[in-house]
Amino acid sequence: MPNRSTDALFQLVKSLEKSEKRNFKLYAKRNSATEDLKVVQLFDALDKMNDYNEKELLKKTKSVKKQQLSNIKANLYKQILSSLRLIRDEANIDIHLHEQMDHARILYNKGLYLQSLKMLERLKETAKAHQQLTFLQQA
Repeated sequence: MPNRSTDALFQLVKSLEKSEKRNFKLYAKRNSATEDLKVVQLFDALDKMNDYNEKELLKKTKSVKKQQLSNIKANLYKQILSSLRLIRDEANIDIHLHEQMDHARILYNKGLYLQSLKMLERLKETAKAHQQLTFLQQA
């Protein structure tokens, strides 16, 4: 019986548009380590399935052992979300502003205070231009 995270992964894969699937594969293969290839194999197998069946999935992905399956599924889920974030980044100002805030925080924690302040100034300008008052208060 599939667990909820498996169902969530299967639903996520099935919800992707053709261009999103292509972008994910490019994203996953960027380093082309063997683990990434297993992730892509699992992705392809899930994409071809009509209904989730773990036994069928293991047959289709012979390089993935049953003991590895849960870790690879978790990795696949995170990588799909990361690739979607990169695609949607330019279109969604909230994601862009959060990313700038994260970068400023990283720079600050590294002791690069002037660079952090410059990043926050750019964030404020972008937030003003897009009327994002919440980010103006945080910066």
